Amino acid sequence: MKKLLLPLLLLIASASYAQNPAKIHQKGILIDTHNDILSNILITKLDAGKLQTTGNFDLVRAKEGGLDGQIFSIWCGEEYGKGKAFAMANREIDSLYALIARYPDKITLVHNAKEVQNAVKQGRLAAMIGVEGGHMIEDRMDYIDSLARRGMNYLTLTWNNSTSWATSARDEVTKKDSFKHLGLSDYGKQIVKHLNELGVMVDVSHVGERTFYDVIATSTKPVIASHSCAYALDPNRRNLKDAQLKALSKNGGVVCVNFYSGFVDSAYTPKVSAFLHKHKHELDSLTQVYHDGDLANIRLNSIYKSESDKIRPPLSLLIKHIDYIAKLIGVDHVGIGSDFDGAESYPLGLDSVADYPKVTEELLKLGYSEKDIDKILGGNVLRVFKANTGK
Repeated sequence: MKKLLLPLLLLIASASYAQNPAKIHQKGILIDTHNDILSNILITKLDAGKLQTTGNFDLVRAKEGGLDGQIFSIWCGEEYGKGKAFAMANREIDSLYALIARYPDKITLVHNAKEVQNAVKQGRLAAMIGVEGGHMIEDRMDYIDSLARRGMNYLTLTWNNSTSWATSARDEVTKKDSFKHLGLSDYGKQIVKHLNELGVMVDVSHVGERTFYDVIATSTKPVIASHSCAYALDPNRRNLKDAQLKALSKNGGVVCVNFYSGFVDSAYTPKVSAFLHKHKHELDSLTQVYHDGDLANIRLNSIYKSESDKIRPPLSLLIKHIDYIAKLIGVDHVGIGSDFDGAESYPLGLDSVADYPKVTEELLKLGYSEKDIDKILGGNVLRVFKANTGK
């Protein structure tokens, strides 16, 4: 009896170890494909190398959350036109370079999947660059080359605003009659092909449906949706419909699920509208202080945290998006693109980069294997990264 009992106990102990969320989370390579801290650094002058009491990201909490690779968003609004947008992109890249120079033992710039893995072995955060908005290249191919030389890993073809060569999700819905041509122009297709040649990933988050399908038809390499959710669960124009998700999987790409409450929970938008209306005076004052509406909104939610927490969706809704996409198009095509520091609200329990382990824990509860969780956390992004750069 004892001879039979011992193997059984060892089997139980082995299964218990395999299902340890903390061990599984730390073992995998976690890559977040979208974080907006650099835009905030230019305004607030915070030191992201030290523990912060506000915001969602710093190197201390990143280590705590098991974050191995971060694609930092380079962003400016549509008010930055020609002569300004490209310069702002370079200012934000400069701020990332400065952070790396101050903390070279904690963070390093990487250019391909192999360098990501080397950084992980060294215990340093692998820093990557995603330029969020085609308007930042100012219609110039040489600006793409310049940004690529500085480390651009993906280009989001549009932000909310369209360019002269690609239409955005917002504009294809609200301004479609204002455009002579929807989707990619011939020049837009040349840009996609040039990005393919450079090994820069094409990002289809924010783009309109027509642009999306033109990209799928044009790109010879897997694309990325750096921060998008499932339209079927939250019919927001920024989310991807089932047909788009299926087309992306056929392309070999990856959709990285956005944590923003408005893209996770269809009931969030009317609730936050009422919240903002109630505190309009404070929001206007904060906007004058920060000269940035998004940052003012984030600060307002922090001031009234107990109130704003009541309208945040549960973590389970975010997990539903991951699970839905994985079941629809396969676990090989799902990733993480939090949009931390780029929005005012995320599901309860996800307050910063220190909270990523909660996602792993919830996926384990749903029966996801360690192998599949590794893919979702970063393996799929590494695959697409390597397919674009060749190494």
